[in-house]
Amino acid sequence: MVVALGLFCGLAGAAELQVGVDDGHRKPLADAVVSAIALDAHPAVSAGKGIMDQHSSQFVPGVLAIAVGSIVTFPNSDNIRHQVYSFSPAKPFDLPLYAGTPAAPLRFEKPGVVVVGCNIHDWMIGYIVVLDTPYFAKTDAAGQAVLSLPPGRYRLETWHPRLAGEPVREELVVGLGTSAPRRVHLQLTPPPPPRRGNRRLKPAPAVSPVPAR
Repeated sequence: MVVALGLFCGLAGAAELQVGVDDGHRKPLADAVVSAIALDAHPAVSAGKGIMDQHSSQFVPGVLAIAVGSIVTFPNSDNIRHQVYSFSPAKPFDLPLYAGTPAAPLRFEKPGVVVVGCNIHDWMIGYIVVLDTPYFAKTDAAGQAVLSLPPGRYRLETWHPRLAGEPVREELVVGLGTSAPRRVHLQLTPPPPPRRGNRRLKPAPAVSPVPAR
């Protein structure tokens, strides 16, 4: 289904799309990644830089959204050492046990969701969402994300670490006119209980690497 939206026209012909995400029970959901894939164009994607730190034996942020080709550093701000790794097809890697900041960042060249863990502290899990589109944002504590989009047709995708199944998708048309916020309701799995012991991380459902034509 294609939804025609009238949106506020901003600077340089861009429109502002506001997206509210909740947990299916009207409770705002933070750390959801909202992306828009252009269906009629191939906009350039600019690589950037990201940081996934380690505080109190947790990854901070727990969800990091980046453009494809971006580099990410993994500083360890704890007073103990961590061994950061991933088995995800989009970016398998293993950083040997370390404290402080590794000498070289990692480049993420494939779209998808990279599940990050620590071989020493198995409850530490983070997610790096690598997107092949310049249009994406992460929801704040109020469950809100804002995308700046040129007019055109898009596929809107919403992902969250606890999402049951594939990202929620909706096609829409961005035009000019009055602002029309969107609301996305997600069906979530229960939060995982604290765990100890050895386990292998499983890749999360990936965002779409290429737009469907």
